Amino acid sequence: MNTLVIYTYPNHKSLNYAFLQKVIEGSMENPNINELQVLDLYGEGFNPVLVFNEQKRRRDMHRDPYIEKYRKQITWADQIVFVYPIWWGRPPAMLMGYIDQLFAANFAYRDKKGLLPEGLLKGKSVVCVSTMKGPKNYLRFWLNNAHQVLMRRALFNFVGIKKVKFFEFGNMEKANGKQTKKLEKIYRYFKELNR
Repeated sequence: MNTLVIYTYPNHKSLNYAFLQKVIEGSMENPNINELQVLDLYGEGFNPVLVFNEQKRRRDMHRDPYIEKYRKQITWADQIVFVYPIWWGRPPAMLMGYIDQLFAANFAYRDKKGLLPEGLLKGKSVVCVSTMKGPKNYLRFWLNNAHQVLMRRALFNFVGIKKVKFFEFGNMEKANGKQTKKLEKIYRYFKELNR
């Protein structure tokens, strides 16, 4: 299994970076994972801003040379892992800009007659590892699971990815937020993962 890890946090001395390290450590010990690539969107200097004009049209995003190497990574990956914080009930703008550009028509999906398009990323799986300051149940009870609905239904299912797993860790800024236990949970998950 080829695994692409997309890390979206601007600080490498952070809890999110510690989660990234646990994803890597567990994956490296898993015999089911053949190769691992890590994409650090902030470290890479990825430009999340969409630009459309006479030279750069939305319908041509699937051929945009700026994001060709990122398309190749997604095509290569059997599993895509996202590591990011949840800010204001959603992923960071940097990650959303990546999604806006990469999950484009004629690459991630194809329009067809009828209500829904054809997802072109079938057979891939996704794991989302996210952290937040507030309690985990905040997303479920106050925002009606908006984060998971956005990511699972409006994005992954739309492009044909049906196997999606979420780890949403709350209370991450509290001294008793059980950070060590949560980091170990991620390490074990990726070490034992069997597609």
